[in-house]
Amino acid sequence: MDPMEFINKLGWVPPRIMAVLERNLRKIPYVQEKIQGEYDGIMGDLENSLKPYREDFLTFSEIPAEGRGKEKILAEMQSLHDLEASKWQDGFVSGAVYHGDQEHIDFLNKVYALNSQSNPLHSDLWPSAAKFEAEIIAMTANMLGAEDNPDPKKAICGTVSSGGTESILLAMKTYRDFARDKKGIRRPEMIVPTTVHAAFDKASQYFGIKRIRIPVDENFCADVIATKKAVTRNAIVIVGSAPAFPHGTVDPIEELSELAYKRGIGFHTDACLGGFVLPWAKKLGYDVPTFDFSLRGVTSISADTHKYGYAAKGTSVVLYRGEELRHYQFYTSTEWPGGLYFSPTLAGSRPGALSAACWASMLTMGADGYTQAAKKIMETAAIIRKGVDEIPELSVLGNPLFVIAFGSDTVNVFRVMDYMTKQGWSLNGLHKPSAVHICVTLRHTQPEVAEKFIEDLQAGVTFVRENPDEEGSMAPIYGMGSSLPLRGVVSDMLKKYLDLLYKI
Repeated sequence: MDPMEFINKLGWVPPRIMAVLERNLRKIPYVQEKIQGEYDGIMGDLENSLKPYREDFLTFSEIPAEGRGKEKILAEMQSLHDLEASKWQDGFVSGAVYHGDQEHIDFLNKVYALNSQSNPLHSDLWPSAAKFEAEIIAMTANMLGAEDNPDPKKAICGTVSSGGTESILLAMKTYRDFARDKKGIRRPEMIVPTTVHAAFDKASQYFGIKRIRIPVDENFCADVIATKKAVTRNAIVIVGSAPAFPHGTVDPIEELSELAYKRGIGFHTDACLGGFVLPWAKKLGYDVPTFDFSLRGVTSISADTHKYGYAAKGTSVVLYRGEELRHYQFYTSTEWPGGLYFSPTLAGSRPGALSAACWASMLTMGADGYTQAAKKIMETAAIIRKGVDEIPELSVLGNPLFVIAFGSDTVNVFRVMDYMTKQGWSLNGLHKPSAVHICVTLRHTQPEVAEKFIEDLQAGVTFVRENPDEEGSMAPIYGMGSSLPLRGVVSDMLKKYLDLLYKI
């Protein structure tokens, strides 16, 4: 029997045993050849789509002998911009661009230009950067329950980071160091739902924190009872999402954080995606579970200003209950010959212009602007959810608010996604279970975009139902990721994909 076919017929095998089996299988020349053949076929198809500019634009593999004219460079960049802006301006992209109005973009670009030389590392030269970041943190904290903080002795504080991943990394590193210093924990564990963002796995790998994965219920929300059973003396933090990226569902933060409080460990709310939508949606009367610092057990929150905060890409906020906890995030060096060195986040030098643009975006939006944006997004998401519900072959997963995930028991949902891609849509493929989602942004609130999405989605389902053997571009990749038990093979494939990105 074909070794790959044998593996697929095994069914579920404990991960450790499967890892050993995979290592040995991949030593067999035939298996190596078969895997490489799969790689070559898939990567060959992807390369053209990842490198569309080879024919029409110059390629540079070394610094040119003479500098090119500024106008020529700007003209080429304008051409690239125009080609790519057409892909998202009309609202055919899930997430990615959260505001996108040209007037707002022009405003942020002017702010960036004014602050392009600013570097928060040199606060003596640019005290404005410290002003902007302190106020970003204060405004975000106020939005996320700081005024209702049940422990006024531990005021809500935080830092600005480069994005949601860094905010998450910083929080997990902080809990690790806090637990090591205060409790002597040398084998730290984080307790996270299976649907939590991949950045927590990255933190696990980077910082040596064991990840304890908790199952989710039929609504794709973290299982509180399973979480309670998973807490050990090495637990340093429990995590919940508001909402989780895959299915847009909000974990039971109140119950989870109270469990953490009673066990004397930290609780992190990952509100990177929903931090700037859920507070305003709640004020509008939507059923939004409490997830912020008004809960006594919540000790940190991450919220992305560059998503629904409508700032330029490259900023996020991580907040803590009390300066003592935040101190474990900070880096200081007192013995370096270069002098006393300290930085609040992973980076040293940082683009102060991004913080300035973030500050400006929050001010120009105002509470009214954020409320109106949330209203439009929630109303559009309701239209899309209703439309998906009315397609018999599809089913909405969980009970989402503005990230609508859907799967199917009767058609290949990844081939439906391929069809949508051909119609100009860019959606997110999910697996375990196989599904697709659309993250609703202000781009989708433009006239008739939601209706167009449902119309194309229905046509896609019909096409796939009537053409079940039609080949797709991404469907084989997502299908392999969902069904192939050889995780190392899939991981290697993703690394080869990254290699392609850096190929000239």
